[in-house]
Amino acid sequence: MEKRILVYAPTGQNAALCRKVLDVAGVECHVCDTVGDLRQQLMLGAGALLTVEEALSASGFRLLADFVEQQPNWSDLPILLLTHRGGDSLLVRRAVISLGNLTLLERPVRTVTLITALHAQLRARDKQYQVREATRRKDEFLASLGHELRNPLAPIRTSAALLPHLFPQSAPAARIKEVIERQVVHLTRLVDDLLDVARITSGKIELQREPVAFSVVMRHVVELIQQAATAKRIRLEQEMPGKEVMLDADYARVVQVYSNILSNAIKFTPAGGQVALRAWCQDGMLWVSIRDTGIGLDADAIPNIFNMFEQSRTVSGQISAGLGIGLSLARQFAQMHGGTVEAYSEGIGRGSEFIIKLPLPAHAAAAQEAAPAFRDAALDSRRTRVLVVDDNRDAADSLGALFKMENFDVSTAYDGYAAVAAATQQQPDLIVMDLGMPGMDGYEAARLIRQQPGGSQIQLVALTGWGQSDARRRTLDAGFDQHLIKPVDFDDLLRLAAQQS
Repeated sequence: MEKRILVYAPTGQNAALCRKVLDVAGVECHVCDTVGDLRQQLMLGAGALLTVEEALSASGFRLLADFVEQQPNWSDLPILLLTHRGGDSLLVRRAVISLGNLTLLERPVRTVTLITALHAQLRARDKQYQVREATRRKDEFLASLGHELRNPLAPIRTSAALLPHLFPQSAPAARIKEVIERQVVHLTRLVDDLLDVARITSGKIELQREPVAFSVVMRHVVELIQQAATAKRIRLEQEMPGKEVMLDADYARVVQVYSNILSNAIKFTPAGGQVALRAWCQDGMLWVSIRDTGIGLDADAIPNIFNMFEQSRTVSGQISAGLGIGLSLARQFAQMHGGTVEAYSEGIGRGSEFIIKLPLPAHAAAAQEAAPAFRDAALDSRRTRVLVVDDNRDAADSLGALFKMENFDVSTAYDGYAAVAAATQQQPDLIVMDLGMPGMDGYEAARLIRQQPGGSQIQLVALTGWGQSDARRRTLDAGFDQHLIKPVDFDDLLRLAAQQS
């Protein structure tokens, strides 16, 4: 269907004549008799649209204009409009302005001219389909890359966490742990940004909105960037609202918006500089200003800095470090919340300012629920039984060692079959299991464990490099209680284990 010509000429003999010409030329077509049929066929797919000037009534024109406006980024539907001879009518002028990839042919038109024009449009459309396919393959590659990168990050992080336990009095061991964890956090953020690019371009991101305290968001943001600011001796000044401000937002995405922009400000501010963070409420919006004393922005560069993979250049002309996607993600996440992100600068060497606006809820929640109190499982008379399952033995063994040092009763398994057997024999309270294992994967193992006597009482946690929404849905369908992304913060696992005590 994506290679056919849609013909929309509901009056006169134009549709019948066009169909006859296209049939003779061997070009597949479908004649749309009504606006409703045209809408349905456009959604099913089309290589190009052939229509006539008199068909652009109010409803027909509005349908085509809306379709053109809402096309995905890869698509630019070719439209061939047959017009009356001489003079350009108001309808034609509106079409030129609003219908995008439009070609005009005056009637009467020679058959060979019509066929040649349609073949050219179909070839151009085929190029668009190739772009779509390349984008799909890129998104799949990024998702697979994120998964593969997260797998080795997990044992690196857990092994680093073991160092203070193995060498409690060693200052060098503590410093090594800090370096490893700092770099793992940085690499994890890069991987997450890459995956967000894939999710946004494929339309797979859905906001998980909830009442969020702005002060909690900013504490998290400042924690993320504090180390980088301290290393460059950058003074961070903050001016927050006097009263608590509540947002109806996706907590993780809002943190990304502010932290990506604040990280950029620190990156492009020379050592010893200053970054000012100011927030206030105005006109039903939460305004946040991030102003720095950094290298500034050239006026010509400002319109492009929010483009995906845009790399800014420093004053010396060197391309800055990073993937060039942080600002783009920040703006897109803000827009998904109904907000905006704008950049301002007085020029090179004169710093820059970013203004982030997010809408305030009409009726803000009074306060967030308090976080559940953490209980140390080691204080219970019976030690909590934990089963760690991962075909990556380094990952399983290092995570198991961490649990043992917290006085849990730990066992490990290295494939799905062994996990099912261990669950039957040992009746663990908590199972932390990888998903992508050869033979029997984590999904099938979870289903079998749930079917065993007592299986419904086990806390099942999926620990995986896959973070897409469909992966999370599959884990819930398989019987998992939680879906955690590698490399996991061990404190999160401790809290889940404590709930079983």
